[in-house]
Amino acid sequence: MADQEARETPTPTPAAPPAAPRPKQVSHRGRSAGAKVSSNQQEGKVEEFEPFMLLPRGPPPLKEFLDIWDVNVLKGPQEMNKQAHHTHLYSSELLIVRRAQEFQIKITFDRPYKPAQDKFAVEFVIGPSPQYSKGTYIPVFPTEERQSVWRGRIVETNDNVVTMGITTSPECIVGKYMLFIGVVTPYGIRRTRRDPKSDIYILFNPWSPADPVFLDDEEEREECVMNELGIIYHGAYDDVSERAWNYGQFEFGVLDACLFIMDKADMPLSNRGDVIKVTRVASAMLNSRDDDGVLVGNWSGDYTYGVPPTSWTGSVEILLDYAGSRGTPVCYAQCWVYAAVFNTFLRCLGIPARVVTNFFSAHDNDGNLKMDIVLDENGKLDRNRTKDSIWNYHCWNECFMARSDLPPGFGGWQVVDATPQETSDGMFRCGPASVAAVKHGQICYPFDAPFVFAEVNSDVIFYRRQKDGTLEVVKVNQTHVGRMVLTKAVLHDGRRDITDQYKFPEGSPEERRVLEKAEEFGCQREKASLPQADVEVEIPNLDVRVGDNFDVTLQFKNNSDQRRTADVYITGTVVYYTGVPSAEVVFKTPKVKLEPLQSVDEKVLVKGEDYMHKLVEQANIHFIATGKIKETGQIITAMKVITMHNPKLIVKVTGSPRVSEEMYVSVEFTNQFKFSLENVDLRMEGPGIMALKRKQYSLIAPGTSITWTETFSPRRAGSTKLLASLDCAALRQVYGETELTIQQ
Repeated sequence: MADQEARETPTPTPAAPPAAPRPKQVSHRGRSAGAKVSSNQQEGKVEEFEPFMLLPRGPPPLKEFLDIWDVNVLKGPQEMNKQAHHTHLYSSELLIVRRAQEFQIKITFDRPYKPAQDKFAVEFVIGPSPQYSKGTYIPVFPTEERQSVWRGRIVETNDNVVTMGITTSPECIVGKYMLFIGVVTPYGIRRTRRDPKSDIYILFNPWSPADPVFLDDEEEREECVMNELGIIYHGAYDDVSERAWNYGQFEFGVLDACLFIMDKADMPLSNRGDVIKVTRVASAMLNSRDDDGVLVGNWSGDYTYGVPPTSWTGSVEILLDYAGSRGTPVCYAQCWVYAAVFNTFLRCLGIPARVVTNFFSAHDNDGNLKMDIVLDENGKLDRNRTKDSIWNYHCWNECFMARSDLPPGFGGWQVVDATPQETSDGMFRCGPASVAAVKHGQICYPFDAPFVFAEVNSDVIFYRRQKDGTLEVVKVNQTHVGRMVLTKAVLHDGRRDITDQYKFPEGSPEERRVLEKAEEFGCQREKASLPQADVEVEIPNLDVRVGDNFDVTLQFKNNSDQRRTADVYITGTVVYYTGVPSAEVVFKTPKVKLEPLQSVDEKVLVKGEDYMHKLVEQANIHFIATGKIKETGQIITAMKVITMHNPKLIVKVTGSPRVSEEMYVSVEFTNQFKFSLENVDLRMEGPGIMALKRKQYSLIAPGTSITWTETFSPRRAGSTKLLASLDCAALRQVYGETELTIQQ
């Protein structure tokens, strides 16, 4: 019987490994005297009456002492505080001011204030455990004799009303403070009740010379702090595309979302007055790789469980989604989305910032200044052994700050990058790295300067792989990487080329000295000196619309006085904008004969039907021509990224452009392709005039048009834009915009 039972017992299937238990929150007891103070949202309890002595029967009657009837923080958008502090555009009913600059509050007492006998203080409290020594509890006194780290003065006394001026310190914590008025009595301190309506946000101040983010250029401040609209550049350096973006740093809820990001990072409150620490923490928190940060990166082309990166039109929805879900990362982002949302974070907190695009940006896998491209012995590209990638473009941010931790001269614009590429101090982040340090090769200075230096200064090295596996350097291209660095121009929609802020001119003595300096700090460069090839090949740029047939022209030039024969390999590969190959669409092997001092053009036809079904987002085809000169054995190479141009949306506005007046906006699109567009997502928004609106179409058949009309009522006057995007699996990056000026 036992044997039968044993035989009939089924063999157990291996159980799935148990889910890893969530780590328990271990108490801080025994390790520190109190929990880490890293939340701006948690409020410490502030007693309405704080006795100086034991009072067994509670506080005595305090009627003969000064009492507070009202506190007015003058928080209206047209009142002096927000106007003087350049915070009038924030959609918030609370007072928002900037550091190191006076703001005023009006206090109404129950009788006229008598300086000789009445003692009171305005108390600012931030976080759950306020302490004077940590900068989380700051009393501000009205008299010169008694001052704390923040200064106070009586501006005006009018009967029972005292107007008090308060100047915060230039190093104070950036965040949301509670405000109390405390009156000293012989028995203790009597305070006003907790009133959330009198809370005050304190931000960085680029208008104050005392603040480390001071930017001494009013137009730059207007662009890099106050402008809600941006332009992000993409495409190729000789065929630049651009798209508008709504940073929306003043929209309702965005400031709270930015403060929540620092809370989610568990950043100590006492560090939040240091712009270097704030930007470094935010650089890690904008991506979700190791800390459940704001955005999930996705370069795969499959966006089933989120929003495609090409579909976003602004930062507001992303930040509000993240804060509203209490820290669930938002799907999905690529480099320009990381840079744009990071730009919103920086500008919202008062740090001057701009989005920068580096064309042909090196992402080096082994930490040297060499991007390795491997050819076989006949000069044909070996994709399996070519691992380094050159991004067609890469977006990062620059923010403006003094760098007291570095020698003089290295303050100013600093690179910060939230796109998760490499770890820095164990987390996916980058910067702040001084742009001046990168330009001068001083890459020993923190943070992450060697990585940024390599992004703009790497050489492209072509190797020929011999049969025995050894690699021989056959060509070095020193000018391909970091070809151009662009950002938006100040206060208009043009471009600003800032390549000269990152590097000296190619081939100049200064550039040579910089590279020698970088080598002293550990960067490796290719030293091979190769004879100049007497045959050159170039691929000129083309303007191609998605779906068109086109000819790629290879221009050969024989500079020698002898005949030359070139065995050429031409490869056209659909690539992601990160340089990663997806599918080959062209492979030709012409033999080109060149007479002495002759130029010859070789054309290669590329048909729309060959590439359309293989295109990935951003529609890039990377052409590489490599070849071997029969007579000399020399290798010739040329590279060109052809960026397909997508159709555009037509955005039209009708109605009277006035505040609170109803207006209409329509978005028009025609499907010019021979295939249907399915599950099409349309988005539209405009800062200050229209919150994000979405519409979906299940199908847009070939040759058909759609028109989507919405109403909106502008909330404020001024020049602005309405932005729209269309996105589906078969067609990405279709944008449109229109400018309008709203009257009061």
